[in-house]
Amino acid sequence: MIKKLLSITIFSASLFAMGGPSLVETSKVVKSEVNPLQEFVGTIKFDKKSVLAAQNSGVVKAINFEIGDKVNKNKTLVQIDADILNAQIQSAKATATSTKRDYERYTKLLENKSISQKEFDDIKVKYIAAKSTLQELQIQAVKKRIKAPYNAVVVERHVDLGEWVNAGSPAVTVVDTSKVEITFNIPLSVINGLKKNDIYDVTVANNSFKAKLIAAIPAGDKLTRTFPVKFKADIKDGFVFDGQEAKVSLSKNGKTEALVVPRDAVIKRFGQNVVFTITDKMTAQMMPVQIIGYLGDKIAISAQGLSEGMDVVSKGNERVFPNSPVKVLNK
Repeated sequence: MIKKLLSITIFSASLFAMGGPSLVETSKVVKSEVNPLQEFVGTIKFDKKSVLAAQNSGVVKAINFEIGDKVNKNKTLVQIDADILNAQIQSAKATATSTKRDYERYTKLLENKSISQKEFDDIKVKYIAAKSTLQELQIQAVKKRIKAPYNAVVVERHVDLGEWVNAGSPAVTVVDTSKVEITFNIPLSVINGLKKNDIYDVTVANNSFKAKLIAAIPAGDKLTRTFPVKFKADIKDGFVFDGQEAKVSLSKNGKTEALVVPRDAVIKRFGQNVVFTITDKMTAQMMPVQIIGYLGDKIAISAQGLSEGMDVVSKGNERVFPNSPVKVLNK
């Protein structure tokens, strides 16, 4: 099958290069009942937005970012002065090392019964206290660094170099731009036809993303009689803005008759949805269409000049251009 398709593709390309027809398969346009789609406009919000605060007081010694920078998880964004603390850590390390040697020596002395149990217990307590002091100082040193909690973009800075900050003072705001939450206000009649965790196509500017329906919130607007419905999308390397407009098409309540073709018959060409019909002279005619609804592997469309019984290209349309000659293989 793969060899056959490859042969058809190569043969079609050769014919087109020589002015010959493109090899295609066609399907008939039929009428069927569908749930028409209705477009709704919603708003994007970043799924994660964090105001990072200082966990320890001190003077801001370094700021390692510019607003708008993309930063990796665990990158130190703000460094608070820790010179005195570092000196205390060095002293605590020396004390811990010394008491460890004493503890190990007293352990052997106790085994030989050269010291009393009380003398051993006293040195053990000193050793544990020295380790605890060192660990506490090291934790405080870590808290002198404000780090990115995840891969993020810096959107706001709240501190300046040399400024004194207290524990809990806001330092920097970051957002995760790869994951977004999108809210649409939708009538109850449409919500009733939705299913939680289903995937829908959401359009932002000229880009389309797959979004999962996570919840319909039972707190409606009394004036419009609509209810907020929330979707989540992973846009990965895409880029959107907080508050940007998003669009989704959902099925209305109630059915209507429409023209139906295979999904593969509708393709994007020149920034719009189109189908290719076949003229009596066996040439392709491009026809812009509007998508009305979906029926499994079929799609309901409307277009000026399109009618039931017409032939549309369902396979090979990626190689077809307006007014190019075609040869239908499945006739």
